Amino acid sequence: MTRARNMPPPIEEEWPAICLVRPQMGENIGAVARAMLNFGLVSLRLVAPRDRWPNPKAEVVAVGADHVLKRAKVEWKLEDALADATLVVAATARPRGMEKPVWGPREAAEKLKDAIAAGERPVVMFGPEAAGMESDEIAKADAILTLPVNPGFASLNLANAVTVFAYAFAEARQQAQTPVWFSTPDTPPASQAELEAMFLHLEEELDRGRFFHPPDKAPLMKRNLRAPFLRARLTEQEVRTMRGVIKALTVGRGGRKREDL
Repeated sequence: MTRARNMPPPIEEEWPAICLVRPQMGENIGAVARAMLNFGLVSLRLVAPRDRWPNPKAEVVAVGADHVLKRAKVEWKLEDALADATLVVAATARPRGMEKPVWGPREAAEKLKDAIAAGERPVVMFGPEAAGMESDEIAKADAILTLPVNPGFASLNLANAVTVFAYAFAEARQQAQTPVWFSTPDTPPASQAELEAMFLHLEEELDRGRFFHPPDKAPLMKRNLRAPFLRARLTEQEVRTMRGVIKALTVGRGGRKREDL
């Protein structure tokens, strides 16, 4: 996969692990693996998958997340899949009458992020496609994860449910550290002198084109014209580009020669 030159290394976090309890369709497992890697999670656990494993259908749907599938741990007992976990969360939309904390996806993401920072090893369980987890399985969890779904149609596709949680966890991660490619411009921010020169260039050409009419409104119009550029916090390169645009539009009018600019 081609990556931009200034992008940081891929994110591949071991925790939290995603545990699929008795998953039924290989396609859904592959879609889960893809969603996990989209949001930087790589630890997948399968408990008693219905179809044979490895599953070719899962590999087809994973589309680039093959290594998540290849390193997935397969167990036949839930106890074995959770043996090394220090914090377990069960995803379910149905009330079970259990005295457990109930977290939404964002609250769960924040709590798990803090737990990982403290050395915990959390696992988030998702049940089979047809009916979800059984009460005895949910009883093994320390907390319940409930997604804000429509109570009249609460059943989510397995991969969609994992995606909602994985997105929330990635969002919590990003709050602590904005990705480099969003926060670091390729060129330094433009100075006030560079911005002022661009504004004067633009205003001069607009004045030649009789844009500022009536004349008594010109000061307000100029302030309004500058406002969006100032909000954008242009870089040096962007200012040079804008100056080039203004110059090209001026030459293109046909009434002036390039050497006159």
